[in-house]
Amino acid sequence: MNTPSAVAIPGTGGRPPRLAVLLSGSGSTLQNLVDQIQRGDLRAQIELVIASRPDAFGLVRAQQAGLRSQVVARRAFPSEDAFNDALHATLEPLDVDLVILAGFLSRFQLRGRYQYRVLNVHPALIPAFCGRGFYGLHVHRAVLAAGVKVTGCTVHFADDEYDHGPIIFQECVPVLDDDTPETLASRVQAVERRLYPAAIRLWAEGRLEVRGQRVVVLPERPYESPR
Repeated sequence: MNTPSAVAIPGTGGRPPRLAVLLSGSGSTLQNLVDQIQRGDLRAQIELVIASRPDAFGLVRAQQAGLRSQVVARRAFPSEDAFNDALHATLEPLDVDLVILAGFLSRFQLRGRYQYRVLNVHPALIPAFCGRGFYGLHVHRAVLAAGVKVTGCTVHFADDEYDHGPIIFQECVPVLDDDTPETLASRVQAVERRLYPAAIRLWAEGRLEVRGQRVVVLPERPYESPR
């Protein structure tokens, strides 16, 4: 049996990672990251917010936080490839460390350059209730309709498929008998607010190692005083 080769994530060498946040809707994930950065709980710098829809409320949140934002509208392009050409052209001059998918409803193509540099959060336990069309309350309606007892959220490295790639974190959330899509979403989002910044911190600290489809969290490195 062949053991998959390990890919160590180098991190940023102690400096705050430079982020680009891609969104399509309300921007609640963006707001969580902004709040964490402002409180000092997350050392990171958001260089740009890109919205795939001009009416995304996430653009308002970006403006309120004093962040640079730009619309790259999916509907303005005849194909997914052309749309991604525009996304990559927008990102290239910024030299960001990480692309953060935050309710981004289009597929971001890695194109070789961004392997293990794109993170996504999904409001279910991948590979369940995921893929194209599973977003927002659609996910939680499907969970309730299926009658499952447990759902949760997943933070993972994105690849070229929807809601797919090596999983960094998963955490379960119980489904209650009196849950509605809205109440379930609220409890799942509370977990997302903890796990997504934690994954960004581990990436920046170089404490993630990808072994095939598995992600191993490495122990914290001991501090070494300069000689």
